[in-house]
Amino acid sequence: MSKQTYRVCFCFRRKFRLTVSEAPEDVKNLFREYSENGIMTVDQLHRFLVEVQGEENATKEDAQAIIDKLREQRHLNIFHRKGVTLEAFFWYLFGDINPPLSPELGVHQDMNAPLSHYFIYTGHNSYLTGNQLSSDCSDAPIITALERGVRVIELDIWPNSDKNDIHVLHGRTLTTPVELIKCFRSIKEHAFVTSEYPVVITLEDHLTADLQAKVAEMVTQTFGDVLFTPDADCLKEFPSPESLKRRVIISTKPPKEYLEAKEVTEKESDARKGKDSQPDEEAWGKEVPNIKGDATVDDKDDIGADDKDDEEDDNDVDKANQKVAPEYKRLIAIHAGKPKGGLDECLHVDPNKVRRLSLSEQQLEKAIITHGKQIVRFTQRNILRVYPKGVRIDSSNYNPLIGWSHGAQMVAFNMQGYGRSLWLMQGMFRANGGCGYIKKPDFLLKPGSDNEIFDPDTSLPVKTTLKVTVYMGEGWYYDFKHTHFDLYSPPDFYARIGIAGVPADTIMKKTKTLEDDWTPTWNEVFEFPLTVPELALLRVEVHEYDMSEKDDFGGQTCLPVWELRKGIRAVPLHSRKGEKYQSVKLLMRFDFV
Repeated sequence: MSKQTYRVCFCFRRKFRLTVSEAPEDVKNLFREYSENGIMTVDQLHRFLVEVQGEENATKEDAQAIIDKLREQRHLNIFHRKGVTLEAFFWYLFGDINPPLSPELGVHQDMNAPLSHYFIYTGHNSYLTGNQLSSDCSDAPIITALERGVRVIELDIWPNSDKNDIHVLHGRTLTTPVELIKCFRSIKEHAFVTSEYPVVITLEDHLTADLQAKVAEMVTQTFGDVLFTPDADCLKEFPSPESLKRRVIISTKPPKEYLEAKEVTEKESDARKGKDSQPDEEAWGKEVPNIKGDATVDDKDDIGADDKDDEEDDNDVDKANQKVAPEYKRLIAIHAGKPKGGLDECLHVDPNKVRRLSLSEQQLEKAIITHGKQIVRFTQRNILRVYPKGVRIDSSNYNPLIGWSHGAQMVAFNMQGYGRSLWLMQGMFRANGGCGYIKKPDFLLKPGSDNEIFDPDTSLPVKTTLKVTVYMGEGWYYDFKHTHFDLYSPPDFYARIGIAGVPADTIMKKTKTLEDDWTPTWNEVFEFPLTVPELALLRVEVHEYDMSEKDDFGGQTCLPVWELRKGIRAVPLHSRKGEKYQSVKLLMRFDFV
Protein backbone atom coordinates (compact mmCIF):
# COMPACT_ATOMS: atom_id res chain seq x y z
CA MET A 1 0.00 0.00 0.00
CA SER A 2 1.41 3.40 -0.99
CA LYS A 3 1.84 6.17 1.58
CA GLN A 4 -0.85 8.28 -0.08
CA THR A 5 -3.33 5.39 -0.16
CA TYR A 6 -2.57 4.61 3.50
CA ARG A 7 -3.25 8.22 4.51
CA VAL A 8 -6.61 8.26 2.71
CA CYS A 9 -7.59 5.04 4.47
CA PHE A 10 -6.46 6.48 7.79
CA CYS A 11 -8.68 9.53 7.31
CA PHE A 12 -11.78 7.49 6.76
CA ARG A 13 -11.10 4.99 9.52
CA ARG A 14 -10.74 7.79 12.09
CA LYS A 15 -12.48 7.01 15.40
CA PHE A 16 -15.83 8.68 15.94
CA ARG A 17 -15.03 9.93 19.42
CA LEU A 18 -12.12 10.72 21.71
CA THR A 19 -10.73 7.97 23.88
CA VAL A 20 -8.98 8.01 27.25
CA SER A 21 -5.63 7.45 25.54
CA GLU A 22 -5.98 10.87 23.86
CA ALA A 23 -6.52 12.73 27.14
CA PRO A 24 -3.66 15.17 27.96
CA GLU A 25 -1.32 14.09 30.74
CA ASP A 26 -2.49 17.01 32.92
CA VAL A 27 -6.06 15.70 32.73
CA LYS A 28 -4.96 12.20 33.71
CA ASN A 29 -2.89 13.54 36.63
CA LEU A 30 -5.76 15.68 37.93
CA PHE A 31 -8.10 12.72 37.73
CA ARG A 32 -5.68 10.62 39.77
CA GLU A 33 -5.41 13.42 42.35
CA TYR A 34 -9.18 13.85 42.70
CA SER A 35 -10.26 10.20 42.46
CA GLU A 36 -9.79 6.89 44.21
CA ASN A 37 -9.54 3.47 42.63
CA GLY A 38 -10.34 4.92 39.22
CA ILE A 39 -13.59 6.58 40.32
CA MET A 40 -14.27 10.28 41.00
CA THR A 41 -17.12 10.63 43.49
CA VAL A 42 -19.55 13.54 43.79
CA ASP A 43 -17.52 14.93 46.71
CA GLN A 44 -14.26 14.67 44.77
CA LEU A 45 -15.75 16.28 41.67
CA HIS A 46 -17.09 19.09 43.85
CA ARG A 47 -13.61 19.63 45.30
CA PHE A 48 -12.17 19.70 41.75
CA LEU A 49 -14.70 22.34 40.69
CA VAL A 50 -13.73 24.58 43.60
CA GLU A 51 -9.96 24.06 43.69
CA VAL A 52 -9.06 23.68 40.01
CA GLN A 53 -11.94 25.21 38.10
CA GLY A 54 -12.13 28.20 40.40
CA GLU A 55 -15.89 27.78 40.92
CA GLU A 56 -15.91 28.90 44.53
CA ASN A 57 -19.70 28.89 44.75
CA ALA A 58 -20.11 25.43 43.27
CA THR A 59 -22.18 23.02 45.37
CA LYS A 60 -22.36 19.26 45.58
CA GLU A 61 -25.66 19.57 43.74
CA ASP A 62 -23.74 21.17 40.85
CA ALA A 63 -21.31 18.25 40.83
CA GLN A 64 -24.20 15.81 40.86
CA ALA A 65 -25.84 17.65 37.95
CA ILE A 66 -22.65 17.17 35.90
CA ILE A 67 -22.66 13.45 36.67
CA ASP A 68 -26.33 13.21 35.72
CA LYS A 69 -25.60 14.85 32.37
CA LEU A 70 -22.72 12.47 31.76
CA ARG A 71 -24.98 9.52 32.50
CA GLU A 72 -27.05 10.54 29.50
CA GLN A 73 -24.04 9.60 27.36
CA ARG A 74 -24.85 5.90 27.43
CA HIS A 75 -21.63 4.85 25.69
CA LEU A 76 -19.53 6.21 28.57
CA ASN A 77 -18.23 3.74 31.11
CA ILE A 78 -19.65 5.26 34.31
CA PHE A 79 -20.22 3.62 37.69
CA HIS A 80 -23.69 5.02 38.32
CA ARG A 81 -23.67 4.72 42.10
CA LYS A 82 -20.15 5.81 42.86
CA GLY A 83 -19.19 8.49 40.35
CA VAL A 84 -17.36 8.87 37.05
CA THR A 85 -14.44 7.23 35.31
CA LEU A 86 -11.50 8.94 33.63
CA GLU A 87 -13.32 8.58 30.30
CA ALA A 88 -16.41 10.38 31.63
CA PHE A 89 -14.24 13.04 33.32
CA PHE A 90 -12.42 13.70 30.02
CA TRP A 91 -15.74 13.97 28.21
CA TYR A 92 -17.02 16.44 30.81
CA LEU A 93 -13.95 18.66 30.37
CA PHE A 94 -14.20 18.56 26.57
CA GLY A 95 -17.98 18.83 26.48
CA ASP A 96 -20.49 21.59 25.84
CA ILE A 97 -21.33 21.68 29.55
CA ASN A 98 -17.87 23.14 30.28
CA PRO A 99 -17.61 26.40 28.24
CA PRO A 100 -15.02 29.16 28.87
CA LEU A 101 -17.73 31.74 29.72
CA SER A 102 -20.36 30.90 32.31
CA PRO A 103 -23.82 30.52 30.74
CA GLU A 104 -25.35 31.07 34.20
CA LEU A 105 -23.70 34.47 34.55
CA GLY A 106 -26.16 36.21 32.23
CA VAL A 107 -26.55 39.98 32.52
CA HIS A 108 -24.60 40.64 35.70
CA GLN A 109 -23.31 44.20 35.40
CA ASP A 110 -25.01 47.26 36.87
CA MET A 111 -27.46 48.42 34.18
CA ASN A 112 -28.74 51.50 36.02
CA ALA A 113 -26.05 53.98 34.91
CA PRO A 114 -26.54 56.42 31.99
CA LEU A 115 -26.21 55.04 28.45
CA SER A 116 -22.92 56.90 28.10
CA HIS A 117 -21.40 54.53 30.68
CA TYR A 118 -21.65 51.52 28.34
CA PHE A 119 -20.03 50.11 25.24
CA ILE A 120 -22.94 49.43 22.88
CA TYR A 121 -23.00 46.83 20.10
CA THR A 122 -23.26 49.09 17.04
CA GLY A 123 -23.81 48.46 13.35
CA HIS A 124 -22.86 50.63 10.38
CA ASN A 125 -25.05 50.81 7.24
CA SER A 126 -27.03 47.98 8.80
CA TYR A 127 -29.24 47.49 5.72
CA LEU A 128 -26.49 46.49 3.27
CA THR A 129 -26.17 42.85 2.24
CA GLY A 130 -22.62 43.14 0.88
CA ASN A 131 -20.24 45.81 -0.36
CA GLN A 132 -20.82 49.53 0.14
CA LEU A 133 -21.26 50.45 -3.54
CA SER A 134 -23.46 48.00 -5.41
CA SER A 135 -25.00 45.44 -3.05
CA ASP A 136 -28.70 45.12 -2.30
CA CYS A 137 -30.33 46.96 0.58
CA SER A 138 -32.60 44.76 2.66
CA ASP A 139 -34.12 44.25 6.07
CA ALA A 140 -32.49 40.77 6.23
CA PRO A 141 -29.08 41.95 7.56
CA ILE A 142 -30.92 44.12 10.10
CA ILE A 143 -32.76 41.06 11.38
CA THR A 144 -29.53 39.06 11.51
CA ALA A 145 -27.75 41.83 13.42
CA LEU A 146 -30.55 42.12 16.00
CA GLU A 147 -30.62 38.36 16.50
CA ARG A 148 -26.87 38.47 17.19
CA GLY A 149 -27.37 41.12 19.87
CA VAL A 150 -26.57 44.31 17.95
CA ARG A 151 -28.31 47.24 19.68
CA VAL A 152 -27.63 50.16 17.30
CA ILE A 153 -29.05 49.99 13.78
CA GLU A 154 -28.08 52.64 11.21
CA LEU A 155 -30.44 53.59 8.38
CA ASP A 156 -29.66 56.09 5.60
CA ILE A 157 -32.98 57.58 4.52
CA TRP A 158 -33.56 59.20 1.13
CA PRO A 159 -36.57 60.23 -0.96
CA ASN A 160 -37.72 57.71 -3.55
CA SER A 161 -37.65 58.67 -7.23
CA ASP A 162 -41.16 60.17 -7.04
CA LYS A 163 -40.27 62.16 -3.91
CA ASN A 164 -43.40 60.82 -2.16
CA ASP A 165 -41.93 58.03 -0.04
CA ILE A 166 -38.75 57.11 1.83
CA HIS A 167 -36.14 54.59 0.79
CA VAL A 168 -33.18 53.22 2.71
CA LEU A 169 -30.00 53.05 0.64
CA HIS A 170 -26.35 54.08 0.66
CA GLY A 171 -26.50 57.49 -1.02
CA ARG A 172 -24.43 58.36 -4.10
CA THR A 173 -23.89 54.67 -4.87
CA LEU A 174 -25.48 51.94 -6.96
CA THR A 175 -27.02 50.08 -4.03
CA THR A 176 -30.63 49.00 -4.63
CA PRO A 177 -33.07 50.48 -2.07
CA VAL A 178 -35.41 48.95 0.49
CA GLU A 179 -38.51 50.66 1.87
CA LEU A 180 -38.07 52.37 5.22
CA ILE A 181 -41.35 51.01 6.59
CA LYS A 182 -40.15 47.45 5.92
CA CYS A 183 -36.99 48.11 7.97
CA PHE A 184 -39.00 49.63 10.82
CA ARG A 185 -41.39 46.66 10.94
CA SER A 186 -38.53 44.18 11.00
CA ILE A 187 -36.82 46.12 13.78
CA LYS A 188 -40.02 46.06 15.85
CA GLU A 189 -40.47 42.32 15.32
CA HIS A 190 -36.88 41.30 16.09
CA ALA A 191 -35.57 44.06 18.38
CA PHE A 192 -35.84 42.12 21.63
CA VAL A 193 -35.49 38.51 20.52
CA THR A 194 -31.92 38.27 21.89
CA SER A 195 -31.76 41.15 24.37
CA GLU A 196 -34.35 43.18 26.27
CA TYR A 197 -32.12 46.22 26.38
CA PRO A 198 -32.87 49.26 24.20
CA VAL A 199 -32.39 49.45 20.46
CA VAL A 200 -31.11 52.74 19.07
CA ILE A 201 -31.96 53.62 15.47
CA THR A 202 -29.48 56.14 14.07
CA LEU A 203 -30.92 57.92 11.05
CA GLU A 204 -28.73 59.57 8.45
CA ASP A 205 -31.38 61.95 7.14
CA HIS A 206 -31.54 63.35 3.59
CA LEU A 207 -35.22 64.31 3.58
CA THR A 208 -37.38 67.34 3.05
CA ALA A 209 -39.69 68.52 5.85
CA ASP A 210 -42.78 66.85 4.36
CA LEU A 211 -40.97 63.50 4.17
CA GLN A 212 -39.65 63.97 7.71
CA ALA A 213 -43.26 64.31 8.80
CA LYS A 214 -44.00 61.05 7.00
CA VAL A 215 -41.12 59.36 8.84
CA ALA A 216 -42.53 60.66 12.14
CA GLU A 217 -45.87 59.09 11.28
CA MET A 218 -44.21 55.77 10.37
CA VAL A 219 -42.20 55.74 13.59
CA THR A 220 -45.15 56.48 15.88
CA GLN A 221 -47.48 54.03 14.13
CA THR A 222 -44.89 51.24 14.00
CA PHE A 223 -43.39 51.49 17.47
CA GLY A 224 -46.15 53.16 19.48
CA ASP A 225 -45.53 52.97 23.23
CA VAL A 226 -42.24 51.14 22.61
CA LEU A 227 -40.72 54.41 21.38
CA PHE A 228 -38.84 56.49 23.95
CA THR A 229 -39.45 60.22 23.54
CA PRO A 230 -37.86 62.65 26.01
CA ASP A 231 -39.86 65.33 27.79
CA ALA A 232 -37.32 68.07 27.04
CA ASP A 233 -35.75 69.15 23.76
CA CYS A 234 -32.34 67.99 24.95
CA LEU A 235 -31.52 65.47 27.65
CA LYS A 236 -29.44 66.73 30.56
CA GLU A 237 -28.29 63.15 31.17
CA PHE A 238 -28.91 59.92 29.30
CA PRO A 239 -31.33 57.40 30.85
CA SER A 240 -30.07 53.96 31.85
CA PRO A 241 -30.36 50.73 29.82
CA GLU A 242 -32.43 49.27 32.67
CA SER A 243 -34.99 52.09 32.50
CA LEU A 244 -35.16 51.72 28.71
CA LYS A 245 -35.74 47.97 28.56
CA ARG A 246 -37.73 46.98 25.46
CA ARG A 247 -37.71 50.56 24.19
CA VAL A 248 -36.65 51.96 20.82
CA ILE A 249 -34.69 55.23 20.64
CA ILE A 250 -34.23 57.54 17.66
CA SER A 251 -30.89 59.30 17.22
CA THR A 252 -30.19 61.80 14.45
CA LYS A 253 -29.54 65.50 13.86
CA PRO A 254 -31.60 68.20 12.14
CA PRO A 255 -30.35 68.23 8.54
CA LYS A 256 -28.75 71.50 7.50
CA GLU A 257 -29.98 71.20 3.94
CA TYR A 258 -31.78 68.87 1.59
CA LEU A 259 -29.30 66.65 -0.23
CA GLU A 260 -30.16 65.04 -3.55
CA ALA A 261 -28.70 61.60 -4.28
CA LYS A 262 -25.93 61.90 -6.85
CA GLU A 263 -24.41 59.54 -9.34
CA VAL A 264 -21.58 57.42 -8.06
CA THR A 265 -18.39 59.51 -8.04
CA GLU A 266 -15.49 58.80 -10.34
CA LYS A 267 -13.27 57.83 -7.44
CA GLU A 268 -15.85 55.41 -6.00
CA SER A 269 -16.54 53.98 -9.46
CA ASP A 270 -12.86 53.28 -10.01
CA ALA A 271 -12.57 51.75 -6.56
CA ARG A 272 -15.50 49.48 -7.28
CA LYS A 273 -13.81 47.72 -10.18
CA GLY A 274 -12.65 44.34 -9.04
CA LYS A 275 -13.61 44.99 -5.40
CA ASP A 276 -17.28 44.03 -5.24
CA SER A 277 -16.52 41.06 -3.04
CA GLN A 278 -14.09 40.51 -0.23
CA PRO A 279 -11.38 37.99 -1.12
CA ASP A 280 -10.44 35.25 1.32
CA GLU A 281 -7.04 36.86 1.86
CA GLU A 282 -8.74 39.96 3.26
CA ALA A 283 -11.19 37.87 5.25
CA TRP A 284 -8.71 36.40 7.70
CA GLY A 285 -5.19 36.74 6.35
CA LYS A 286 -4.79 40.39 7.30
CA GLU A 287 -3.81 41.16 10.87
CA VAL A 288 -5.74 43.73 12.92
CA PRO A 289 -3.94 47.09 12.63
CA ASN A 290 -2.15 48.58 15.60
CA ILE A 291 -4.35 50.42 18.07
CA LYS A 292 -2.61 53.70 17.18
CA GLY A 293 -3.88 53.29 13.63
CA ASP A 294 -2.53 55.10 10.60
CA ALA A 295 -2.81 58.78 11.43
CA THR A 296 -0.76 59.84 8.42
CA VAL A 297 -3.49 59.18 5.86
CA ASP A 298 -4.93 62.34 4.35
CA ASP A 299 -8.52 63.12 5.34
CA LYS A 300 -9.30 63.68 1.67
CA ASP A 301 -9.20 59.92 1.23
CA ASP A 302 -12.10 59.56 3.65
CA ILE A 303 -14.89 60.25 1.16
CA GLY A 304 -17.85 58.58 2.86
CA ALA A 305 -21.14 60.47 2.93
CA ASP A 306 -20.95 60.38 6.73
CA ASP A 307 -18.12 62.93 6.75
CA LYS A 308 -20.13 65.75 5.22
CA ASP A 309 -23.39 64.83 6.85
CA ASP A 310 -21.96 64.78 10.35
CA GLU A 311 -20.77 68.37 10.15
CA GLU A 312 -23.19 70.53 12.11
CA ASP A 313 -22.80 74.15 13.08
CA ASP A 314 -24.55 74.78 16.39
CA ASN A 315 -25.07 78.38 15.29
CA ASP A 316 -27.16 77.11 12.37
CA VAL A 317 -29.38 74.81 14.42
CA ASP A 318 -32.27 77.28 14.70
CA LYS A 319 -32.08 77.95 10.97
CA ALA A 320 -32.06 74.22 10.23
CA ASN A 321 -34.93 73.54 12.59
CA GLN A 322 -37.19 75.76 10.52
CA LYS A 323 -36.99 73.07 7.83
CA VAL A 324 -37.67 70.18 10.20
CA ALA A 325 -41.17 68.90 10.78
CA PRO A 326 -41.86 69.53 14.51
CA GLU A 327 -43.39 66.06 15.00
CA TYR A 328 -40.18 64.57 13.59
CA LYS A 329 -37.95 66.69 15.82
CA ARG A 330 -39.85 65.58 18.93
CA LEU A 331 -38.96 61.94 18.24
CA ILE A 332 -35.21 62.55 18.44
CA ALA A 333 -34.04 61.37 21.86
CA ILE A 334 -30.28 61.34 21.26
CA HIS A 335 -29.25 64.51 19.45
CA ALA A 336 -26.31 64.23 17.08
CA GLY A 337 -24.17 66.93 15.54
CA LYS A 338 -20.64 68.05 14.87
CA PRO A 339 -20.06 71.72 15.79
CA LYS A 340 -18.05 73.86 13.41
CA GLY A 341 -14.53 74.58 14.44
CA GLY A 342 -11.74 72.42 15.76
CA LEU A 343 -11.63 69.44 18.07
CA ASP A 344 -11.88 71.62 21.17
CA GLU A 345 -15.36 72.73 20.10
CA CYS A 346 -16.38 69.21 19.08
CA LEU A 347 -15.29 67.77 22.44
CA HIS A 348 -16.74 70.54 24.60
CA VAL A 349 -18.66 69.09 27.54
CA ASP A 350 -21.88 70.98 28.28
CA PRO A 351 -23.03 70.44 31.90
CA ASN A 352 -26.65 71.15 30.88
CA LYS A 353 -27.11 68.75 27.99
CA VAL A 354 -25.73 65.56 26.47
CA ARG A 355 -25.29 64.70 22.81
CA ARG A 356 -23.79 62.31 20.30
CA LEU A 357 -20.69 63.10 18.24
CA SER A 358 -19.57 61.05 15.22
CA LEU A 359 -15.99 60.71 13.98
CA SER A 360 -14.60 58.54 11.21
CA GLU A 361 -11.94 56.02 12.16
CA GLN A 362 -9.30 58.27 10.58
CA GLN A 363 -10.56 61.37 12.36
CA LEU A 364 -10.38 59.48 15.65
CA GLU A 365 -6.86 58.20 14.93
CA LYS A 366 -5.69 61.79 14.41
CA ALA A 367 -7.68 63.17 17.33
CA ILE A 368 -6.22 60.79 19.91
CA ILE A 369 -2.71 62.09 19.16
CA THR A 370 -3.51 65.59 20.40
CA HIS A 371 -6.83 65.24 22.26
CA GLY A 372 -6.78 61.73 23.72
CA LYS A 373 -7.68 62.72 27.27
CA GLN A 374 -10.32 65.18 26.07
CA ILE A 375 -12.02 62.36 24.17
CA VAL A 376 -12.09 60.21 27.30
CA ARG A 377 -13.50 63.13 29.29
CA PHE A 378 -16.13 63.81 26.60
CA THR A 379 -17.32 60.20 26.64
CA GLN A 380 -17.87 60.22 30.39
CA ARG A 381 -21.12 62.14 29.77
CA ASN A 382 -21.66 62.18 26.02
CA ILE A 383 -21.78 59.48 23.35
CA LEU A 384 -19.04 59.11 20.74
CA ARG A 385 -19.80 57.13 17.60
CA VAL A 386 -16.93 55.95 15.41
CA TYR A 387 -17.61 54.72 11.88
CA PRO A 388 -15.54 53.10 9.09
CA LYS A 389 -13.81 55.36 6.60
CA GLY A 390 -15.61 55.78 3.30
CA VAL A 391 -13.03 53.93 1.22
CA ARG A 392 -13.89 50.63 2.94
CA ILE A 393 -16.08 49.70 0.00
CA ASP A 394 -15.58 45.98 0.68
CA SER A 395 -17.39 46.34 4.05
CA SER A 396 -14.17 45.66 5.96
CA ASN A 397 -13.57 47.08 9.44
CA TYR A 398 -10.90 48.63 11.66
CA ASN A 399 -9.46 48.02 15.13
CA PRO A 400 -12.31 48.62 17.63
CA LEU A 401 -9.89 48.95 20.55
CA ILE A 402 -8.92 52.41 19.28
CA GLY A 403 -12.41 53.66 20.12
CA TRP A 404 -13.09 51.50 23.18
CA SER A 405 -9.84 52.44 24.92
CA HIS A 406 -10.86 56.11 24.61
CA GLY A 407 -14.39 55.54 25.91
CA ALA A 408 -16.28 55.51 22.57
CA GLN A 409 -19.63 53.85 23.17
CA MET A 410 -20.75 53.29 19.57
CA VAL A 411 -17.92 51.72 17.59
CA ALA A 412 -19.88 51.15 14.39
CA PHE A 413 -19.01 48.08 12.33
CA ASN A 414 -20.00 46.61 8.98
CA MET A 415 -21.66 43.46 10.32
CA GLN A 416 -22.14 41.97 6.84
CA GLY A 417 -18.40 41.52 6.35
CA TYR A 418 -16.00 39.30 8.23
CA GLY A 419 -12.39 39.24 9.33
CA ARG A 420 -10.26 39.64 12.42
CA SER A 421 -11.60 43.08 13.40
CA LEU A 422 -15.17 41.77 13.37
CA TRP A 423 -14.07 38.75 15.43
CA LEU A 424 -12.92 41.20 18.12
CA MET A 425 -16.29 42.94 18.04
CA GLN A 426 -18.13 39.63 18.36
CA GLY A 427 -15.83 38.56 21.19
CA MET A 428 -16.30 41.79 23.14
CA PHE A 429 -20.06 41.48 23.13
CA ARG A 430 -20.08 37.90 24.35
CA ALA A 431 -19.64 39.59 27.73
CA ASN A 432 -22.47 40.54 30.09
CA GLY A 433 -24.75 37.80 28.87
CA GLY A 434 -24.54 38.94 25.25
CA CYS A 435 -27.09 41.69 25.95
CA GLY A 436 -25.33 44.24 23.70
CA TYR A 437 -24.35 46.60 26.55
CA ILE A 438 -21.08 46.34 28.49
CA LYS A 439 -20.31 48.64 31.40
CA LYS A 440 -17.18 50.64 30.76
CA PRO A 441 -14.35 50.23 33.29
CA ASP A 442 -14.32 52.82 36.08
CA PHE A 443 -11.11 54.42 34.80
CA LEU A 444 -13.01 55.50 31.66
CA LEU A 445 -15.89 56.92 33.69
CA LYS A 446 -14.13 59.10 36.23
CA PRO A 447 -10.68 60.56 36.93
CA GLY A 448 -8.18 58.55 38.91
CA SER A 449 -7.06 59.22 42.46
CA ASP A 450 -4.64 61.90 41.23
CA ASN A 451 -7.44 63.42 39.09
CA GLU A 452 -5.74 62.07 35.98
CA ILE A 453 -7.73 61.04 32.89
CA PHE A 454 -6.97 57.56 31.54
CA ASP A 455 -4.46 57.41 28.67
CA PRO A 456 -4.17 53.97 26.98
CA ASP A 457 -0.67 54.84 25.70
CA THR A 458 0.69 55.47 29.19
CA SER A 459 3.03 52.83 30.59
CA LEU A 460 1.16 51.09 33.42
CA PRO A 461 2.17 48.34 35.85
CA VAL A 462 1.05 44.77 35.17
CA LYS A 463 -2.20 44.04 37.04
CA THR A 464 -2.37 40.32 36.34
CA THR A 465 -0.89 37.66 34.07
CA LEU A 466 -3.13 35.34 32.09
CA LYS A 467 -1.60 31.89 31.77
CA VAL A 468 -3.07 29.91 28.87
CA THR A 469 -2.43 26.22 28.28
CA VAL A 470 -3.41 24.93 24.84
CA TYR A 471 -3.84 21.19 25.27
CA MET A 472 -5.48 19.88 22.11
CA GLY A 473 -8.19 20.32 19.53
CA GLU A 474 -10.75 18.12 17.84
CA GLY A 475 -13.91 18.17 15.73
CA TRP A 476 -12.54 19.07 12.29
CA TYR A 477 -13.01 15.47 11.18
CA TYR A 478 -16.75 15.85 11.66
CA ASP A 479 -17.34 19.44 10.48
CA PHE A 480 -15.07 19.51 7.40
CA LYS A 481 -14.79 17.32 4.35
CA HIS A 482 -11.96 14.88 4.86
CA THR A 483 -10.13 16.31 1.84
CA HIS A 484 -10.72 19.95 2.82
CA PHE A 485 -7.23 20.65 4.14
CA ASP A 486 -5.13 18.08 2.26
CA LEU A 487 -6.18 15.70 -0.49
CA TYR A 488 -4.06 12.79 0.64
CA SER A 489 -3.22 13.27 4.30
CA PRO A 490 -4.63 14.49 7.62
CA PRO A 491 -4.16 18.21 8.34
CA ASP A 492 -1.11 19.95 9.82
CA PHE A 493 -2.63 22.25 12.45
CA TYR A 494 -1.11 25.07 14.47
CA ALA A 495 -2.80 27.55 16.82
CA ARG A 496 -2.33 31.29 17.26
CA ILE A 497 -3.04 32.63 20.75
CA GLY A 498 -2.87 36.24 21.82
CA ILE A 499 -4.36 39.37 23.30
CA ALA A 500 -6.10 42.37 21.74
CA GLY A 501 -6.12 45.32 24.12
CA VAL A 502 -4.21 48.48 24.88
CA PRO A 503 -0.88 48.70 23.00
CA ALA A 504 1.19 47.35 25.90
CA ASP A 505 -0.97 44.21 26.15
CA THR A 506 -1.45 43.44 22.45
CA ILE A 507 0.49 40.42 21.20
CA MET A 508 0.07 37.18 19.24
CA LYS A 509 1.97 33.91 19.77
CA LYS A 510 1.98 30.59 17.97
CA THR A 511 2.19 26.87 18.76
CA LYS A 512 4.28 24.37 16.87
CA THR A 513 2.73 22.80 13.76
CA LEU A 514 1.67 19.18 14.21
CA GLU A 515 1.72 17.08 11.07
CA ASP A 516 -0.95 14.62 9.92
CA ASP A 517 -3.29 14.75 12.90
CA TRP A 518 -7.06 15.36 13.09
CA THR A 519 -6.76 15.73 16.89
CA PRO A 520 -3.62 17.82 17.41
CA THR A 521 -2.16 17.76 20.92
CA TRP A 522 0.08 20.77 21.41
CA ASN A 523 0.40 20.92 25.23
CA GLU A 524 1.93 24.40 25.11
CA VAL A 525 1.77 27.14 27.73
CA PHE A 526 1.64 30.89 27.04
CA GLU A 527 1.74 33.79 29.50
CA PHE A 528 0.29 37.23 28.84
CA PRO A 529 1.11 40.06 31.30
CA LEU A 530 -1.85 42.47 31.29
CA THR A 531 -1.73 46.12 32.30
CA VAL A 532 -5.41 46.76 31.44
CA PRO A 533 -7.21 43.39 31.71
CA GLU A 534 -10.56 45.24 31.71
CA LEU A 535 -10.11 45.92 27.98
CA ALA A 536 -8.29 42.70 27.02
CA LEU A 537 -9.72 40.15 24.60
CA LEU A 538 -8.24 36.66 24.23
CA ARG A 539 -7.75 35.79 20.57
CA VAL A 540 -7.66 32.15 19.45
CA GLU A 541 -7.15 30.95 15.88
CA VAL A 542 -6.34 27.59 14.31
CA HIS A 543 -4.80 27.27 10.85
CA GLU A 544 -3.59 24.39 8.74
CA TYR A 545 -0.08 24.77 7.41
CA ASP A 546 0.23 24.58 3.65
CA MET A 547 3.74 24.56 2.19
CA SER A 548 2.80 25.51 -1.38
CA GLU A 549 -0.15 27.89 -0.84
CA LYS A 550 -1.52 30.15 1.89
CA ASP A 551 -2.47 28.35 5.10
CA ASP A 552 -6.04 27.11 5.43
CA PHE A 553 -8.41 28.49 8.03
CA GLY A 554 -9.44 26.07 10.80
CA GLY A 555 -11.47 28.16 13.23
CA GLN A 556 -11.37 31.14 15.56
CA THR A 557 -12.88 32.66 18.65
CA CYS A 558 -12.41 35.77 20.74
CA LEU A 559 -13.26 35.95 24.45
CA PRO A 560 -13.43 38.78 27.01
CA VAL A 561 -10.58 38.14 29.45
CA TRP A 562 -12.47 39.60 32.43
CA GLU A 563 -15.16 36.92 32.10
CA LEU A 564 -12.93 33.91 31.42
CA ARG A 565 -13.58 31.01 33.78
CA LYS A 566 -10.49 29.61 35.46
CA GLY A 567 -9.52 26.00 34.96
CA ILE A 568 -9.73 23.55 32.09
CA ARG A 569 -12.40 24.52 29.56
CA ALA A 570 -13.76 23.39 26.20
CA VAL A 571 -13.46 26.37 23.85
CA PRO A 572 -15.75 26.17 20.80
CA LEU A 573 -14.40 27.65 17.58
CA HIS A 574 -16.29 29.64 14.96
CA SER A 575 -16.14 30.10 11.21
CA ARG A 576 -14.77 33.20 9.51
CA LYS A 577 -18.30 34.62 9.53
CA GLY A 578 -18.62 34.08 13.27
CA GLU A 579 -20.89 31.03 13.11
CA LYS A 580 -20.18 28.40 15.74
CA TYR A 581 -18.96 25.06 14.43
CA GLN A 582 -20.92 22.04 15.52
CA SER A 583 -17.94 20.02 16.75
CA VAL A 584 -14.67 21.96 16.48
CA LYS A 585 -13.25 23.00 19.84
CA LEU A 586 -10.02 23.30 21.79
CA LEU A 587 -9.25 22.03 25.27
CA MET A 588 -7.54 24.88 27.12
CA ARG A 589 -6.69 25.92 30.65
CA PHE A 590 -6.86 29.46 32.01
CA ASP A 591 -5.15 30.70 35.17
CA PHE A 592 -4.49 34.18 36.49
CA VAL A 593 -1.14 34.45 38.24
